[in-house]
Amino acid sequence: MSADASAFADLPAPPCYAVIFSSQRSGDDEAGYARASARMVELVREQPGFLGAESARGADGFGITVAYFDSEDAIRGWREHAEHAAARELGHRRWYERFQVRVAVVHRAYGGPRASVA
Repeated sequence: MSADASAFADLPAPPCYAVIFSSQRSGDDEAGYARASARMVELVREQPGFLGAESARGADGFGITVAYFDSEDAIRGWREHAEHAAARELGHRRWYERFQVRVAVVHRAYGGPRASVA
């Protein structure tokens, strides 16, 4: 996992919606998973209402991806995207031992870089 500032999604002011996808990888078909994952990143960036995403995966295979959208309709559109649905099915059958999806509304957001000490 990286602490790189570029890993942070550049989002507009709240409110927005967060789709939180937690997963434990099975370790099966690493090459297929990597290709599908890269393709999903490409596709979601084209999805109307997509605002950004943040993702991390540990060495043990546990990962969390948070995708931000401007509306529940945009989330529904992504869920119903045919190629995303096919990848999701493969994930359920092959790539994940366990997963959980949560949808939340972001009411507040704050933060920034560490303050320098003089």
